[in-house]
Amino acid sequence: MILNEEALTQRVVSNDIGISVKKEGRNRRSVRHIRAEGVFKKLIFFVAFGMVVMILGILVTLVVQSSLSIKSTGLSFLWGKVWDPVRDIFGVYPFLVGTILTSFLALVISIPFSFAVALFLGEYYPKGWVPTLLKDTVELIAAVPSVIYGFWGLAVMVPIVRKFEAAIGVQTTGVGIFASSLILAIMIIPYSASLGRSMVQMVPGNLKEAAYSLGATRWEVIKSVVLPYTKSGLFAGVMLSLGRALGETMAVTMVIGNTAKLPESIFAPGNTMASVIANEFTEADHPVYLSALIELGLVLFLVTVVINMIGKRLVKGFSK
Repeated sequence: MILNEEALTQRVVSNDIGISVKKEGRNRRSVRHIRAEGVFKKLIFFVAFGMVVMILGILVTLVVQSSLSIKSTGLSFLWGKVWDPVRDIFGVYPFLVGTILTSFLALVISIPFSFAVALFLGEYYPKGWVPTLLKDTVELIAAVPSVIYGFWGLAVMVPIVRKFEAAIGVQTTGVGIFASSLILAIMIIPYSASLGRSMVQMVPGNLKEAAYSLGATRWEVIKSVVLPYTKSGLFAGVMLSLGRALGETMAVTMVIGNTAKLPESIFAPGNTMASVIANEFTEADHPVYLSALIELGLVLFLVTVVINMIGKRLVKGFSK
């Protein structure tokens, strides 16, 4: 009986020791995890703060480097219609109009194709070798260098546009706002299509099954379930595409016509802010000219920021 009590006592003591060792190990692991989490939190804070500092640094650099042009031209830089570096007359209004025309026209052209690709890959054929091939092809479009699109536009797109212009009875230059918008539309399709496909695939299956059980057709499910559920994501993809179109340089430079005049129509030659910088930056032979080109980059930066802010507001409105 005494032996049994001693054995029982030893067993209880050993169990208590084991429990205490386990608790101590858990406490050590939890302390280690808390420290690691604190280090990770500080790391991501510094990375995020570094991105903000970098954007502010870009803004400050553009303002400082364009101060000479800002002092000499003032606010007339924004609405001036003449760009003449020889006489130190700099007006960005034609290039601002050309940038907005090409970007928004490309966006209008690309939206039906982007949504069609997103619905095809996300709803109709989400699996299989055919949708996989199409998905890889769409992603490859985004990987092609813009200068390749420019060469293709000059060799293929411009003659087609010239024939189209002759058929509708407008000036048959081929190059211009319309041709550059077509090139841009092809280039920005993958951005909104990829995000749209991901959003369509994230629609809960029980919502679609409930609609099917009520007798809805495939189109009715897409119209009443898929599109309302994914509208904020689809619009976010559209705004991402617009941001890509605003800053495109080489492809637009090669097919837009590169004229400093205000475009009379979408078929007329024009220029964008990015194309002007690409064409004339190496030709800036005096400080005011160089400062004006940097100020042109500042205006492009601010336009992009404003449009992105408006887009975020609209995305929030769609998500409500």
